[in-house]
Amino acid sequence: MSAIIIITTTETIDEAKQIARGLVEGRLAACVQIVGPITSIYRWEGAVEEAAEVLCLVKTRADLFDQVEAAIQDRHSYDVPEIIAVPVERGSKPYLDWLNQCCTGGSDD
Repeated sequence: MSAIIIITTTETIDEAKQIARGLVEGRLAACVQIVGPITSIYRWEGAVEEAAEVLCLVKTRADLFDQVEAAIQDRHSYDVPEIIAVPVERGSKPYLDWLNQCCTGGSDD
């Protein structure tokens, strides 16, 4: 099992909670940490923008990325939401075992 952390940002805490709850209830993530507000400075449609956002850190398995991406897209208000995965190089065995048990990709196994 290969673990990843998927990073996404949302416009509101309510949207972040909706995405997080859907992922965890759907067994696509073991945990989603919600951090914020944060300040994001980015280029959009030719202009440099600044916005308050909420950061979500999604703990899941690498083989579930496509399902997590689709679930985030379905619930997200942005035209182009940030959805990027960072590999977990190392982690404690008990934590990674727990993550693996929680993330069944929608089945209750």
